[in-house]
Amino acid sequence: MSQHNEEQNDPASSTMMFRKFVDTNDEPPAAPPKPPITPYILAAVGVVVAIGIVVVVVMTWS
Repeated sequence: MSQHNEEQNDPASSTMMFRKFVDTNDEPPAAPPKPPITPYILAAVGVVVAIGIVVVVVMTWS
């Protein structure tokens, strides 16, 4: 009968240990997401294309 008592686990103890682990988890906070850079690249390409079109039109009519 003593073997039967030794094999029993206390589920409340396991739960308490898990909660303590979760409460004291020292993970660094997640960094805020960086804004995407794609719109800036597209805007820059658009400006370059617009300037190119203006230059071509001015050179054509000159």
